[in-house]
Amino acid sequence: MKRNIAKFLTGLLPRLISLLLVASIALVGCSADPGGLTGNYTEDTLAVVKSLRYTVQLSKDAPDRPTAQADARSKISAFAARYHPNTESATLYSYTTLRTALNALASYYNGSTRRGVPEKVRDRVLVELDRVEAALAQGR
Repeated sequence: MKRNIAKFLTGLLPRLISLLLVASIALVGCSADPGGLTGNYTEDTLAVVKSLRYTVQLSKDAPDRPTAQADARSKISAFAARYHPNTESATLYSYTTLRTALNALASYYNGSTRRGVPEKVRDRVLVELDRVEAALAQGR
């Protein structure tokens, strides 16, 4: 009888460890988004707009420029990953307008962080960001 119990317990231990590993991997997979996005489209879009607006308006020699650009890049990537395959958000005016602004900035943020955004592009992006905020306020 004692052998049966010992055999049962030794067979149970690896299964329990496996179950704990699967549970921990599942919990890590559900952790916070690396871009700081919440899953709420309006909040996430406003967070991206705020980050972009701040980053675009920084001067070329601002000390926190590389950090701000890295944060903006992270938010852009997280936003694109979360909402690009979502057909609900892809039809919204705020989404398409934000994508226009992101596309205008793409070549400046994908390459070297030393290149500044030209004034003409910066002004266009700021106008697009204003349109995104207005569209969100209208629920579009």
